[in-house]
Amino acid sequence: MPCIAKVAVNDATIHFDKLYSYLVPPDFSESLWPGSIVLVPFGRGNHPRIAVVLEVGTEEAPDPRLKSLLAAAPEKARLTPDLLELVHFLKDRYFCTWYEAVKAVIPYGAQYQPGMENGKPVLKSRLTRTLETVYALVGELPEKPKPGARQIQAVEALRAGPCTKSALEAQGISSSTLNGLCQKGILKTEQRDKSLDLFADIPFDPQPLELSPEQQTAYDQLEQDLLSGQTRAALLHGVTGSGKTAVFLKLIEKTLAQGRRALVLVPEISLTPQMTRRLKSMFGSRLAVQHSALNNTERLLQWRMIQNGDADIVIGTRSAIFSPLQNIGLIILDEEQEHTYQSESAPRYSAHDVAKKRAMMEHSLLLFSSATPRTETYHAAISSRMRLVTLTHRYGGRPLPTVDFIDMRAELAAGNPREVSQRMVQELAANLQRGEQSILLLNRRGYQTVGMCGTCGHVLKCPNCSVPLVYHKAQHALLCHYCGQRVSPVPGLCPECGGKIVYSGFGTQKVEEELAELLPGARILRMDQDSTMQKNAHEKMLARFAKQEYDILLGTQMVAKGLDFGNVTLVGVLGIDSLLFGQGFRSYENVFSLITQVVGRGGRAELPGRALIQTAVPDHPVLQLAAAQDYPAFYQQEIMFRKFSLYPPFCSFCVVSFSGAQEMEVFQAARRFAAILGQQFAAHPGQPLRVLGPTPMNIAMISGKYRYKLTLKCRNDAGFRTLMHAALDAYAAEKLPAKAGIALDFNSDGD
Repeated sequence: MPCIAKVAVNDATIHFDKLYSYLVPPDFSESLWPGSIVLVPFGRGNHPRIAVVLEVGTEEAPDPRLKSLLAAAPEKARLTPDLLELVHFLKDRYFCTWYEAVKAVIPYGAQYQPGMENGKPVLKSRLTRTLETVYALVGELPEKPKPGARQIQAVEALRAGPCTKSALEAQGISSSTLNGLCQKGILKTEQRDKSLDLFADIPFDPQPLELSPEQQTAYDQLEQDLLSGQTRAALLHGVTGSGKTAVFLKLIEKTLAQGRRALVLVPEISLTPQMTRRLKSMFGSRLAVQHSALNNTERLLQWRMIQNGDADIVIGTRSAIFSPLQNIGLIILDEEQEHTYQSESAPRYSAHDVAKKRAMMEHSLLLFSSATPRTETYHAAISSRMRLVTLTHRYGGRPLPTVDFIDMRAELAAGNPREVSQRMVQELAANLQRGEQSILLLNRRGYQTVGMCGTCGHVLKCPNCSVPLVYHKAQHALLCHYCGQRVSPVPGLCPECGGKIVYSGFGTQKVEEELAELLPGARILRMDQDSTMQKNAHEKMLARFAKQEYDILLGTQMVAKGLDFGNVTLVGVLGIDSLLFGQGFRSYENVFSLITQVVGRGGRAELPGRALIQTAVPDHPVLQLAAAQDYPAFYQQEIMFRKFSLYPPFCSFCVVSFSGAQEMEVFQAARRFAAILGQQFAAHPGQPLRVLGPTPMNIAMISGKYRYKLTLKCRNDAGFRTLMHAALDAYAAEKLPAKAGIALDFNSDGD
């Protein structure tokens, strides 16, 4: 019977993303499986398009109009059953297309694109395979004629096992020597995918882990779950500096001893180097990394290393949750409260949810860790839906940093026009004299943030987005932080009335300049999105700061968490008020977490730490609780607010966004979708739903497209998703996607 493949094609919109049937040519029938990547003729023009096979079967009398597959990728390129299960999970849970889910699961370099060879459509890898020659010993040197010294050296070098050509050449063994031995049948060669040791400079130096009594108690509890052979979840809640990482390492050590593997997620690329160094030094080279700072070739080689079973530990940022790692015994989400675990592009997944899915698939322990866990996670822990393990003391009995507030209203009244207070400057100077280091947090990059006409009040905004342009002094330009629009030279006169433009506000570039003036001779390292654009910039900067080549580390949120520098004794927080009064139901949670985390960077070794927070509202309860590092008290306030206002964890939260070129059409499309939702859910009264809006999004226009939203408070279960799919189908049937594109985000906080 003819073999039929049902496939999902690339570049489909969610409104026509369905499975299409194709005949399987006999040449492919033995090597085609669910998960195979194929090339198909699509549409009226039969244009070649990439697709993924989701079902394979046979039919006695297939539709005679069915087209045949054009080509199939090698069998080893197909999605493994577990990765294919994750594709189904993403498609069902996050309202993305099939191929958007596929692209999330496999890296760019492992993907294919249509091509032509000899006039025929073929599949081509997006990256050319990177191969290297490997030599292996298969015979012995004859006594006569007498072998040369290099021949003897080559044979001895290969007795321990195969070796690459580059490694042999590094020992002084030439290609001619190796080729001669191959001709004699003493060596053989093969081409293998090039391996890449990203951590060759990190020595393998395992040290016995000395846990404190409190750490040992935490480990003992978690070990029970690790060895249970069942799916378990736990929250490791420890104050900053309590030694959570040491508990991780001990758990990873136990996992590997059980013959299983570990997956470690961190929220920021800047945290990867420190964690990687600790893991490599303790566990050796069977460690792979997955994050966006790797180039496509590096990421592909690391992915293949995992796929081939050559990695026992994978560390990375959000996307590492899709690593093709088998037999996972332990999954760790470090700093689990961070928003970077939420994808902002399709599929808009939460690494928390995907990690839960993988833990269920692998029957492994899923460990969340934080000094300031998400309210939802902590609520689940104290509600006994996961184990709660606490570390209440800093490792070694070191005290938490003392915290003091600087009232910026008093600074202004005293005539200080600068963004850095006089008290902060004095404390920084004292640290410099003692040879101690400082960290300053300012979650705002650029030089000055607003250009406004002093005559008519006109604000210089991006022509494509409804946000002010930000002055970047280093680039001598105004930049949009959303679409990248650049205005240079910097305007001095108002385009509306000709009045003088006054630039105000402050960012990391301006504070860096102020500090250089106030503290001549201070070595200042600025770390923000502008200064870390080059490859490996995070690692190089942090390494130099660790070597005490700089006195002050000034940065955005990337300096606030997870970093461990023994000589840092002073932490300063600038400009926190703009976050404190931000929109979104997580604003207080974010501020509490940010301050708690950055304060915790100080006093992590023998020297005591202190923190200074600049604010116009020093008595604000969130700031006071963060200064006291009192998470339980903060949680009690926050959970009451969430329950009263019906926010997660007491409901699911979904933002349906609409965007298009004509504002009125976008608004009308959003309003019509709200009506469609009302009709769908009215027919199912048992399914709870509250619809708020439509309202403009906080940034009402980006890249020339107007943006509106509906905010849904719902119960995200199978019934809800079924009704949402029906609503989306009805939206498409009315041709509304042509007026406003639509996207669903279950991880947004509503801003």
